[in-house]
Amino acid sequence: MGTQTFRAAVVPATTGPGTIEIITVPLREPGPGEVRVEVAGATVNPADLGVVGGFFHSLGLINQPQHTGLGWDFAGVVRAAGPGVDLAVGTRVAGLVVGFDRDFGTYAEQLVVPAADLAVVPDDLDLVAAATVPLNGQTAAQIVDLLGDPPAGGRLLVTGAAGAVGGYVVPLAQARGWQVTGLARGEDEEFVRGLGADFTTTTEPGWDAVADAAGWQERGFALVRDGGVFVGVRPNALPAAERGVTVRAVDVRPDGARLADLLARTAAGELPARVHAVVPLDQVADAHRAVAEGGVRGRYVLRP
Repeated sequence: MGTQTFRAAVVPATTGPGTIEIITVPLREPGPGEVRVEVAGATVNPADLGVVGGFFHSLGLINQPQHTGLGWDFAGVVRAAGPGVDLAVGTRVAGLVVGFDRDFGTYAEQLVVPAADLAVVPDDLDLVAAATVPLNGQTAAQIVDLLGDPPAGGRLLVTGAAGAVGGYVVPLAQARGWQVTGLARGEDEEFVRGLGADFTTTTEPGWDAVADAAGWQERGFALVRDGGVFVGVRPNALPAAERGVTVRAVDVRPDGARLADLLARTAAGELPARVHAVVPLDQVADAHRAVAEGGVRGRYVLRP
């Protein structure tokens, strides 16, 4: 890579959704409170598939004149720091870039981000593994915050318990004091029970709370007892509140301090680090196709 440019994967406005291109763009130096990170790994998430497929364009959430950036979470090494930043060049970090209407995301060789949104990666955690934590880990942690403290003996059902978000909700909710049961496919029983949770493949109502990591919406809401709590992952499409059920939805935001805790727990083996495959940035379209086929356990990580 030249010293004055970097490569990034984008959806170009000229061809529109359905197309991913690798473009070369000028390198930008960080401003006050920012750092420039050399990306070591960027994770493929379902939201990226929605951007490429045009879903978020159709909702009017993307209005970029030239191209739309892809990628939400990443890990890498600080290569430059702007004024007012105490992260030294060479520091290994991970972070999250949120939103849909942006010119660049984490599918890139270099990334300029606010230093406050980052967390230092522990020395004994690989950067590729660290790249899988920010989006799904922080989403799960914020879901558990929305659930709050359980009532005595509080029973929580986690839908999609073997998925990217659910696999974090299960251990984090247990640490909060919930008695957790994971709902997933039969072939995922070993993984869910390995997290210390009970396991089910059936949907019986009457739970004190449901963390709907699978995005079931109304179907998940129906499983909550009267007066219980439902937390979803789609803030733009909440089920209607009824039966005294509290309805909330996560809208994930960067939180450097929370991410640091999640990375430390991952390094300690308390949270799962699930890398399915590492592929070059040039093969981003292949990675998207594999994720779209479904059934993948663990994350595809792009290596620029």
